[in-house]
Order: sequence, then structure tokens, then C-alpha cells
Amino acid sequence: MASANEHLRRIARHIAEHTALYLRDPEAAHIWDSSVIGIPGPVKTLLLHTTGRKTGQGRPIVLQYFTPDDLYVVVGSKAGVADHPAWYLNLLDEPKCRFQAGAYGTKARACSVAGEEYARLWQYVCAEQPEYTKYQKRTDRQIPVVVLEPIED
Repeated sequence: MASANEHLRRIARHIAEHTALYLRDPEAAHIWDSSVIGIPGPVKTLLLHTTGRKTGQGRPIVLQYFTPDDLYVVVGSKAGVADHPAWYLNLLDEPKCRFQAGAYGTKARACSVAGEEYARLWQYVCAEQPEYTKYQKRTDRQIPVVVLEPIED
């Protein structure tokens, strides 16, 4: 049986391949068969571009997203490991970002939600993707829920 680190490396490899596809052909990459990383799929994905908090360089990452009430919502699960994903830490440092969801691309501002809004959106994403419930049980940190608000800036 593969170790947790081997599993994370395999996931990272598949996400890197999916990111490369998104950069070449966003429409082909939009709907992804996530079963290659052990998550029931297919799922809707977007390509999020953050600014690296240490390097200042652009950092693209593919994430599953959700659209409750026409919002663009992403979740910082990192499969339930103890630390937050780098993309989330980048957004805490610089909330201005860009994302591409299939043919639709826009500049955005990222906003972590809390309180009742967190509870409402967490329930929504877990209903669509039950893996998040499993991830939350693996970690003591609260898994972040982030709304990407399109901006014209």
C-alpha cells in the first residue's frame, strides 16, 4: 500500500498534468475525471492564478469549484493534511487573482468565508463532493472555503 507521501506525490503529478492541459486548452480541461486521484468524478475545475507570497511569481493551480448562488467557490482541503495549501496562503497574502473556468476567464478577489456563510457553503460543497467531509476528519485545521469574486480592476 502506498504511503501518504507517495499518494500526495501522485496527486501532485496528476494535478500538474491537468494544469498543463488547462494552460493549453481550457475547454478540454474544464471537466476532469478526478478518479485518477481517487475522487469520484468527473468534476468541474478551474485554473486559479495566484501570486507566490515568497517569489512574487505567478502560480497556476487547477481546483475543483462549485457555483452555489452563481458564486465561484473553491476549497483549501489539501486532502486533509495538517497545513493549508500554498495557493490558499498566497491568496491570504494577495487576494487579487485570476481564474479560468472553461472558456470564462476573469480577474477576481478571493475572500475566505466564516460563520454562517462558511457553514452554508461547506454544507453545499460537501453535498456535491463528499470527499471534503473525509478530509475534514483527517485534520484539526478548519478547511478554508474561498469565494472568488470577479472584479473589473
